Amino acid sequence: MKNQTGIELEIYWTRLIAIVDEVGASLQRTCFSTIVREGYDFACVLMDASGNSMAQSTQSVPSFIGTLPLTCKQVIRKYSLDGFERGDVIVTNDPWIGTGHLPDLTMVTPVFVGTRLVAFAGSVIHLPDIGGGRFSAKATEIFEEGLRIPISKLMACGEMNETLVNTICANVRVPDQVMADIQAQLAANELAAGKLAKFMQDHSLDDLSVLGASIHSRSESAMRNEIRKIPDGKYAYSIKGDGYDEAIEIRINIDIKGENICVDYSGTSPQSRWGINSVLNYTYAYTVYPLKCVLDPDTPNNEGCFRPIEVRAPEGSLLNPRFPASVAFRHVPGHLLQALIFGSLAEVIPTRIQADSGLGWVIGFAGADTRGNPYATSIFLSGGQGARSVKDGTNTLIFPSNTSNTPIEVLEAELPLIYEEKSLITDSGGAGRTRGGCGERVVLRSTARDMPITVSLMTDRIVNPPLGFGGGRPGRKGFVESSKPGPLTPKGRTYFDEGDILVLELPGGGGLGDPLERELDLISRDVAGGYVSHEQAREVYGVTIDSATGNFRRQ
Repeated sequence: MKNQTGIELEIYWTRLIAIVDEVGASLQRTCFSTIVREGYDFACVLMDASGNSMAQSTQSVPSFIGTLPLTCKQVIRKYSLDGFERGDVIVTNDPWIGTGHLPDLTMVTPVFVGTRLVAFAGSVIHLPDIGGGRFSAKATEIFEEGLRIPISKLMACGEMNETLVNTICANVRVPDQVMADIQAQLAANELAAGKLAKFMQDHSLDDLSVLGASIHSRSESAMRNEIRKIPDGKYAYSIKGDGYDEAIEIRINIDIKGENICVDYSGTSPQSRWGINSVLNYTYAYTVYPLKCVLDPDTPNNEGCFRPIEVRAPEGSLLNPRFPASVAFRHVPGHLLQALIFGSLAEVIPTRIQADSGLGWVIGFAGADTRGNPYATSIFLSGGQGARSVKDGTNTLIFPSNTSNTPIEVLEAELPLIYEEKSLITDSGGAGRTRGGCGERVVLRSTARDMPITVSLMTDRIVNPPLGFGGGRPGRKGFVESSKPGPLTPKGRTYFDEGDILVLELPGGGGLGDPLERELDLISRDVAGGYVSHEQAREVYGVTIDSATGNFRRQ
């Protein structure tokens, strides 16, 4: 295959993205579980024959798009390219190989054109249940958290591995729903493989090596160009997190030399005995993603974007735990990494970062209805986005995970719960030149009669608020409360009977820049618009115009 012109490359690349977008829409609409169908907790990625990502669906969770190519490369190492046949489908949920915790199933399908393996179609979904001690940070090792599936062929030459299917069904609480979601994932990967083969046929492509090299080369070049704009140096920051039973500390040192970045997390707290550890795959994914947002947000994600970035975390630390550490709530430290990256670069590129975000909370529900039918599902709730340099943070936007709020009607239809309230928390975003987005307040009432609802709380930022940068104020802390007597563990399990109330207040995003600058900007607009005179500005607001700059300032 000859090298493409710029126009040809753009056409090919855009079509690849269109393929994975169609596949992603198909997966989202055919999954049975709420967390995928409504929460968008999935990803679809096309990879070349070496496992390098080429295109991803637009609606994809950043952690999954970061880990999927790493998983695919381990699959290739296990079987070698000669070990795949048409009709093979490989799966795993091993945290150290995949996305970092057991509920996420990674699926990889080799794509053949004739007898030649040309690519891999990959997807990840969050299953509604994976067995074990339900979704909780209270486990002390991985064996308590559910069924761990090593790299295995779910299908071999088109034949389903019934032993693996039976093993999965025997270890989960809602086997019909779990297998329905896996079938949707199988169909999505098959659709991706077919669409990719048709794309290659339409453009007379024998393989994807040249096209992949062009995509990766241009993306890598774009990222390196942006890195070069930052002065060489080491940029450090640290942050405290709530942890489980004690605070955690994460330290970062970003070393920029020319067109390369090395991110080192030395000095971070050691791995926890509880389920709040982030495996290196997950740490990597949520390190490169905020860097991509800051440096080169416009180039579509693929392997080339991340080649200039190296990520290190000490083995045995919170961000690179040793097996068999408990990892169910690996998002607790993982979602804090955006704040470390933005905070460390705040002084050197202040107009490109955003303030710390209020993140999102995951709340799990499990039990059985009045007829004894089991249910298990999880929903997302939203904190406020951190303020941006030119705009306030968006209210109730889950950053960095890119998942979605679950509609009230869906939750009430599927679970014995009633929403008593769902509202914005006024002024929960931190003050600044631009303000943080507001978090939400949710009040749930249990209507369970025969069996209580098991509620798994995955909350954070209750002790340590989202940070403001550049003089911006922190966002409002989160808050959890129930009508049941006794303390409520923010990262634990509790049980709700009929009439019990659960109150959840999510954190607001941090502010960016001095709040005084915002006030002066507003006054200057009023003066420029003729609504306020210079005299009124001086007498009422105590500001005057600097004769040298023409800007407003305090008297």
